[in-house]
Amino acid sequence: MIWNPTYEKMPRKELEKLQLERLKHTAALVYNKVPHYKKVFDKANVRPEDIKSLDDLRRLPFTLKSDMRDNYPYGLFSAELDNIVRIHASSGTTGHPTVVGYTQNDIDIWSEVMARTFTAAGLTNKDVIQNAFGYGLFTGGLGAHYGAERIGASVIPVSGGNSHRQIMLLKDFRATAICGTPSYVASLIETAQDDGVDLHSLPVRVGIFGAEPWSAEMRREIEGKWGIKAIDIYGLSEIIGPGVSSECEEEQNGLHINEDHFIVETINPETAEVLPVGSEGELVFTTISKDGMPLIRYRTRDLSSVDPTPCSCGRTFVRMKKVRGRSDDMLIIRGVNVFPSQIESMLLEYNGVLPYYQIVVDKNGPMDTIEVQVEISEDVFFSDRIRSLQTAEYSLEKSIKESIGISAKVRFVEHRTIMRSEGKAQRVIDKRTEKKQ
Repeated sequence: MIWNPTYEKMPRKELEKLQLERLKHTAALVYNKVPHYKKVFDKANVRPEDIKSLDDLRRLPFTLKSDMRDNYPYGLFSAELDNIVRIHASSGTTGHPTVVGYTQNDIDIWSEVMARTFTAAGLTNKDVIQNAFGYGLFTGGLGAHYGAERIGASVIPVSGGNSHRQIMLLKDFRATAICGTPSYVASLIETAQDDGVDLHSLPVRVGIFGAEPWSAEMRREIEGKWGIKAIDIYGLSEIIGPGVSSECEEEQNGLHINEDHFIVETINPETAEVLPVGSEGELVFTTISKDGMPLIRYRTRDLSSVDPTPCSCGRTFVRMKKVRGRSDDMLIIRGVNVFPSQIESMLLEYNGVLPYYQIVVDKNGPMDTIEVQVEISEDVFFSDRIRSLQTAEYSLEKSIKESIGISAKVRFVEHRTIMRSEGKAQRVIDKRTEKKQ
């Protein structure tokens, strides 16, 4: 199903013409209204009227997360506060959060792209959607909420946490879809087992999951244990929140980017060179329809690639591959680049391994060390097959070594040893950073 075929199936030439018109307008808006952009445009010796084609986008300067923090809280707003109807902020762990302002038009756009997201997942006004994304300054909860209401679905705004209550509401309110982070949904599956609830007996048929990188193996784990279709969505607060891109139910092979609102580029994260379409690199987004706080060439640090090949669903928007990880989440272990999702993929291939793990990085003298702590099911952990467990740990260590080129200690831990998350899971504990402080 397609929510807005006028735009989602727009011929590429018409779409690119629309993008150029909106890009010119946005460049003029930020140049005239935002002192930061006037300064960086002038420094780059470029003005809005220099934009003659979409290729001229690469002449414009990048926007970094540090620019948002340097202009905290309202320095990047292009609208007056009396026209800003919503303020969100990231959950930054250090320093000031990154602040985002929305006009009513921006809220309408957000609702529109999330309506597309839910429709692409096969949801309609006949569905009941339990929204377990967190409400508050985090954009996930309210973004999903307004999109679900836009399509006319019934929304249960339960937010994250209180897992036993979540399961009770799924049963009693007869939800047909659930939204949340994949790591939290994995913990809900565990809670249902504790409560003696057979998830396959519930009417939930679709899960809308995002806000953190997750592997194909995690998808199979959730789909198998719950009996639902797991749809991947992508967004970030700085651009709009959830709704930047999403999978369609037809192929689940890449996430359609809402290109009438966001222009995507991929760049080399080290050199900032624009890469050919199809090459993996850092995703860069330019918002071309927002009023409150448009961003020019925002560097996301998310690593992916763009696929322009047609999709069987009929949408003409390009698709981005599932995010492999973030360049700033990438671990450098003994000179080797490692992403948590790479390790997750190998862990979940083993029988008895649960989707709860942490990667502990430390130093032993000058040498980096890495230990992967992963939970295994109770029946396996308490079996008398100690030698079998040791063999499995060794086998995983060998797989990690062969796949990513580093030696890692794998340690199976008892069920429920690793802390559960109500939002984004903390996968990495880097003690090297702690020792520097």
